[in-house]
Amino acid sequence: MVRTLLVAIWLVVCSALGGAAAIAVADDAAVATDSAQQQVNRQAQQPLNNAPVWRGVRSGAAHSTQATGREAGVLIQSAGETWRQIRNGPITLIGGLLLILVPIAIALFYGLKGPLKLHGQPTGKLVQRFSSWERAIHWSTAIAFVVLAVTGVLLLFGKHILIPVIGHAGFAWFATIAKNVHNIVGPLFIFCVACMFIVFVRDNIWHGIDWEWLKKAPQVLSGKAHVPSGKYNAAEKGWFWGGVALLGLVVGASGLILNFPNFEQTRFTMQIANIVHGVGALLFVAASLGHIYMGTIGTEGAYKAMRTGYVDETWAKEHHELWLNEVKS
Repeated sequence: MVRTLLVAIWLVVCSALGGAAAIAVADDAAVATDSAQQQVNRQAQQPLNNAPVWRGVRSGAAHSTQATGREAGVLIQSAGETWRQIRNGPITLIGGLLLILVPIAIALFYGLKGPLKLHGQPTGKLVQRFSSWERAIHWSTAIAFVVLAVTGVLLLFGKHILIPVIGHAGFAWFATIAKNVHNIVGPLFIFCVACMFIVFVRDNIWHGIDWEWLKKAPQVLSGKAHVPSGKYNAAEKGWFWGGVALLGLVVGASGLILNFPNFEQTRFTMQIANIVHGVGALLFVAASLGHIYMGTIGTEGAYKAMRTGYVDETWAKEHHELWLNEVKS
């Protein structure tokens, strides 16, 4: 008796569900019929007006397709136009101005102040500042950075500068070569930055004396004041943490997202990564110009330290007195 009752209940439920499904199918068919009829009426009343169709296409919703993969059913992604306007608008304009104004500011500073020279006479006694391994890591990172900077600038600004000179076909060759070189050197740069962080982080820990250096930075940079510092002063530590560590992480992570789209990132993810990568890279290049200046013509003897690994005791005392005392103790 109980078994017969359960079977009866099951049959009633199945019948109800089947009826609901049939009603849903009928409703969908009615909607489709109404939509089709609306399109027919629109074509009769407003020929060639396919606005509703294109609104549906540009909605970003996925439709039926035989292709596989994420967003394969999305025919048009309208956010791509927003990304294009941002990339070709404020990023290109502001980034271009930044890369022009920073070198001008550096040139003016050099013309007014000149290089930071030693006050005392060299002693002839040399102190090892960088080991061969440290110099190898630094120069590998620097060379990779310059290659990426040149190819990246070419890809971002090249069409505005080179197309009027060499034409579209010539620029296509330059852009193709630059893109492939950029993609190959990018992962190498990330590896070099990681090695550089591991090798140099110990001496770039912030200390109380660094705040004193910052307070007197204008006088220190003009040679009018002296603040003893460790192996790296506050400006060099700022470059390490803000440039090498932070911006290196930003451009490295976003670059990997762009470099390996085969992990099925969505188009929106790629667009955001491209904007982050462009802004981070422009800031990285602009900041590096100051680092390059101070490490070459801006400070007497600084380039020799990274080229040979050794500095004179006078140079070490005037620029990194605390570090010299540690080395000599």
